[in-house]
Amino acid sequence: MAADDLSQRFAAAKILVVGDVMLDRYWFGDTHRISPEAPVPVAKIEKIDQRAGGAANVARNIACLGGQASLLAITGDDEPADALAQLMQDEGVQSHLVRDSGIATTIKLRVVARNQQLIRLDFEDEPQTAALQQKWQQYRDLIQDCDVVVLSDYGKGGLAQVRDMILAAKELGKPVLVDPKGNDYMKYESASLITPNRSELKEVVGAWHSEDELIEKAQRLRDKLHLDGLLLTRSEEGMTLFKESHTENQDTRAQEVFDVSGAGDTVIASMALCVAAGLSHSQAMHVANTAAGVVVAKLGTAVCTQKELFDA
Repeated sequence: MAADDLSQRFAAAKILVVGDVMLDRYWFGDTHRISPEAPVPVAKIEKIDQRAGGAANVARNIACLGGQASLLAITGDDEPADALAQLMQDEGVQSHLVRDSGIATTIKLRVVARNQQLIRLDFEDEPQTAALQQKWQQYRDLIQDCDVVVLSDYGKGGLAQVRDMILAAKELGKPVLVDPKGNDYMKYESASLITPNRSELKEVVGAWHSEDELIEKAQRLRDKLHLDGLLLTRSEEGMTLFKESHTENQDTRAQEVFDVSGAGDTVIASMALCVAAGLSHSQAMHVANTAAGVVVAKLGTAVCTQKELFDA
């Protein structure tokens, strides 16, 4: 498919991203000495940065690739929520943030020195019932006008109604792609596609000791959950797509791996955009593999632009 044609298809695609959002904050600096108070390095902070993480990073990946992204999520009613809303506006994402005054917006604070992460500090609360109900009502309205739904599960409680969300979208004929979390995948039953990485799949099906055993376990899970496909991201081993009729492998496109954080967000964003644009799962995997190869060469929670994708 020609780049111009694909670009036009991307521009017309409407993706609704639902899930756990977070604000990724980075404190960059340098370290030259050990603290006299404890055997830890002292970091002199020189620059502070913040980026949208979790489901918000999926949405910004879709927007940067040229698609129309909407985001539905629960945040606290605080300054980090304001920052997330502004970041989404800056990225061209239509955000629908349900503000829950009883919780704090999830923050992941990373202290980085000489391109090495020294420590990560997490601040998070589970959303309250009233906010979840408000989110569900908004979801029912928003799915009417999208082509594809992405459910980005980071295990923070924002997808408590995930089974109902899948069923509601399927009733309207909307494909549902899920980035899963945890060891109970039955809640994702009847989704169109799930995109676990190796450790996530291993948590559900157990370890495998050969490619044949992996294929058997993955296909059994795909069949049990009534999925159209299961896309396994395998880091340096590339990706494997499990369909009812066949299994397909693609080698990694990464030339240099600098930071894998956020790569899974890029994969599901690319897959969703391609499905909305009318591509097959196999074609979408090729695009997603290429986009992931771009982002792992960048530091931190990064995105792949449409130009970078087509150049690659």
